[in-house]
Amino acid sequence: MFPDGMKKQKKLFMQIMAILFWVAIWHILSTRKILGIFLASPWQTVERLLQLCRTAAFWQTLLYTTGRILTGFLLAVLIGTVLAVITGRLEWVDLFLMPVMRLIRTVPVVSFIILALILVSSRYLTQLISFIMALPIIYMNVKTGIARTDRQLVEMARLFRVSRARKLWYLYIPQIMPFFETGTTLALGFAWKSGIAAEVIGMPDGSVGEMLQQAKVYLNTPDLFAWTAAIVVLSILVERVWKRLLLFVKA
Repeated sequence: MFPDGMKKQKKLFMQIMAILFWVAIWHILSTRKILGIFLASPWQTVERLLQLCRTAAFWQTLLYTTGRILTGFLLAVLIGTVLAVITGRLEWVDLFLMPVMRLIRTVPVVSFIILALILVSSRYLTQLISFIMALPIIYMNVKTGIARTDRQLVEMARLFRVSRARKLWYLYIPQIMPFFETGTTLALGFAWKSGIAAEVIGMPDGSVGEMLQQAKVYLNTPDLFAWTAAIVVLSILVERVWKRLLLFVKA
């Protein structure tokens, strides 16, 4: 049996080796004559990403897209949680909302993007699509957490006339938090993917999606891979920050 520290080191080593393996495959494929035209090498990607990092426009673009995706996501967190709390008290509200939530989860995101472009300006497209895609995930998870709250503890709190604030903080939040954490983390990933997809189609000025679309039009694969790498790194960092915030709330 390995101590916990050695297990973590071994797991980290295996993860690094797996990453290096796929980077090696990526490099080999990029050296092929036909694929090399469409596939930037790892070194080209890193080199271009470092070049972009030295420009103010790069950070402004990332800030623009991140701000709009997070706006839609946080709005979905707020409204999804409120709706879930309401349906915990009024069952008919859940019956009324459920067809819409299931429809959102079933219909392809591209359909929503095209419809949204008809109805609203591309300036607000990222926020709207991120909100729509994140809302049902958060709503369903919080609603499940509320439904699985220990009813015996609820009755006990009512019997001893525990205040609403104490019931919320010491009873409901600890039992709902695991569902809330899972739902919001999953929804954040969907918000990122759908928000970027919306930008690629709608091409709002100064967005990451516009940069990806331009890279595609001009067959500039180093730019395409560099922007994609920036999106992946940024999404991971945002997700980790969100998880730290949730840990702070639970503490």
